[in-house]
Amino acid sequence: MPRMTFLILMVLLAIGCVGMGKRSADAKKDKVPLMTKEELKADLGAPNVVVLDVRTAQDWKAGDGKIAGAIREDPELLDRWAAKYPKEKTLVLYCA
Repeated sequence: MPRMTFLILMVLLAIGCVGMGKRSADAKKDKVPLMTKEELKADLGAPNVVVLDVRTAQDWKAGDGKIAGAIREDPELLDRWAAKYPKEKTLVLYCA
């Protein structure tokens, strides 16, 4: 994954998932890559794809479904974990 795409995804996480509220229409305007659930389903298990579940702890615990193989990361601690994922991987951030 190109470095710029990785950085855009990190910005999406920081803005969209931590509560500053950018909607997908705004994200499209900013050219943030989005993925449908069908596209994700096709990519699950691919060695170059890392799925990060960045829902709040409350939402994660209350959620009745979790993505198989997703890694749970606290969206409030982005600065602690963002650098540990290889920039050549496709990071899929799940926050809804």
